Amino acid sequence: MPSLKDIYAIEPDGSKWSVPQNYDVNFNWDYDDGRVAMAGLYRKGVEMQWDANTRIDWTQELDEDNPEQLPEAMLPIAGMAQYEAMSRQEKATVRRHFQGWQISQFMQGEQGALICAAKIVTQVPDMDSKFYASTQVIDEARHVESYKRLLEKFKVAYPMTPPLQELIDQVLRDSRWDMTYLGMQVVIEGLALAAFQQIRDHAQNPLAAAVNAYVMQDESRHVAFGRLALRDYYPQLSQAERNEREEFLLEACYLMRDRFDAVEVWKTLGLNPADCAAHMYDSGFMQMFRSSLFTRIVPIVKDIGLWGPTITKGYETMGILGFADADVQALQEDDDNIAKEFDARKTYVESVMARAGAMEPAE
Repeated sequence: MPSLKDIYAIEPDGSKWSVPQNYDVNFNWDYDDGRVAMAGLYRKGVEMQWDANTRIDWTQELDEDNPEQLPEAMLPIAGMAQYEAMSRQEKATVRRHFQGWQISQFMQGEQGALICAAKIVTQVPDMDSKFYASTQVIDEARHVESYKRLLEKFKVAYPMTPPLQELIDQVLRDSRWDMTYLGMQVVIEGLALAAFQQIRDHAQNPLAAAVNAYVMQDESRHVAFGRLALRDYYPQLSQAERNEREEFLLEACYLMRDRFDAVEVWKTLGLNPADCAAHMYDSGFMQMFRSSLFTRIVPIVKDIGLWGPTITKGYETMGILGFADADVQALQEDDDNIAKEFDARKTYVESVMARAGAMEPAE
């Protein structure tokens, strides 16, 4: 298996990225039980820890021509004249690079979430939030591991895309604890859930689908964590403070919307990024894809009370205001149930193989 550092299609800018920090470390001497909902989330986070090495069957391989075995319509430049004129092998290379780039962004984003969760443990003032955030730290480490192992099978990886890096930079530099929640738990994690879902629900490759299903099971809890914490906190702020956070949210949503243009992929493959972008917009693919990405974010923003004129007008302009009434709790329960279905299928396959092995005559 190749080392990840050897399969980057674009050389990362250095081996490390340093972001200066300036915030208070908060100790809390009140160890009594806190909010009931937060305590339940913490207990669930403890009980649902899993090992990527044993829960996922890493002996499964990816498809050579279409690694995740996704519908052709999910490739942004499908139908573009230059793409359609390519040979079968050239098309396979495009699919592998685009899907590898997307999984790379998942992996890079999960490292951002890992660092933000650790920051929340350090920074948040209440003890029940510290407890839950501590379970999220190990969740995020496991997600980085899982996507790294999946990427090694792609044999191609990409650095963090600039829009994602810009948002994580803003979140990490801000000294206010709620901004870490807002940027990571609501925007980045919420958007990631919608992107993971598209692969989980459409990939015919069982390994790719399973990795995303299991990560989603955790991420749904993380988004619920941010939702609980901020819903309690934002009514305490002044209108001016809430307006500032709405402006940040809107800017963050635009950044995340633009993160999926995959300019790095098209440049690497010798395609004109402007031509690719024109095709994506003219075909309606990106409008549909981008809109669906906000199904998890919009109802949470409304639920936590950041629903003033700035955010509603901005979301209306983006064409995503209609997602406000989505049932976030039902989506979270679906994520949990679907992951359990993957477990059940894996257990069934293992039992069938074990029975088959037991029935083979001894030599």
